[in-house]
Amino acid sequence: MIKRSTIAGLLAIIWMCIIFVFSSQPADESSEVSVGFSYRIVSSAGTFFHLPWDEEEFRRISTAIEGYIRKAAHMTEYAILSVLLYLWLENWQLTLVKRSVFAVFLAMLYAASDEFHQLFVLGRAGSVRDVMIDSAGAVLGILIFVGVKECISFLLNRRKSRETGLS
Repeated sequence: MIKRSTIAGLLAIIWMCIIFVFSSQPADESSEVSVGFSYRIVSSAGTFFHLPWDEEEFRRISTAIEGYIRKAAHMTEYAILSVLLYLWLENWQLTLVKRSVFAVFLAMLYAASDEFHQLFVLGRAGSVRDVMIDSAGAVLGILIFVGVKECISFLLNRRKSRETGLS
């Protein structure tokens, strides 16, 4: 039977490949994807909230938020990567803190290598700022994942101890 940590390791590698493919897009193509996604978000919000905006207003707002959408996407990519790396590290007997720090460190290392890779992509540039944004996503991903995991564990143990106490 395949261990959960082995599956997480394979998924982490696949996820890194996906990040690499997105980073390989030339700047124009990447911007087009981001602006298109931003437009879909704004137009969906406009439809949902029955906002009386015309096409020009949708495009103006989409362009205004595109940078924030792009950075949020980067943070999400690296949050997912750090969680997959954290799960992969179950193979080693590490404390929760060491596993968390090591997962974030590996995600940060990949973020730095990804920015280096972008130096060779048409119209793209490597940026220390982007490494920091990606790293913040990795940290947030681990904090949320471990926080939720620990809360669930606490509640299950509490429930179990109540049931045992009632027997």
